[in-house]
Amino acid sequence: MSGCPKCNGSMTEGFIVDHGDYGSAHVSTYQAGEPRKSFWTGLKQDKKQQFKIVTLRCERCGYLENYAR
Repeated sequence: MSGCPKCNGSMTEGFIVDHGDYGSAHVSTYQAGEPRKSFWTGLKQDKKQQFKIVTLRCERCGYLENYAR
């Protein structure tokens, strides 16, 4: 892993937690395209166009960098 682009500190891998109904936790996802409203679920989703978001955090300055994988 490369160093932080802001301060050259060490970057560690993690993820951002999204909280769902009844306290459930999920990894954030990237959805390609524009957001479109859905009556039943809030937003329409295309599971084929979703990617989990991996987040790198600098141990020195706290800078976050996200990647969709």
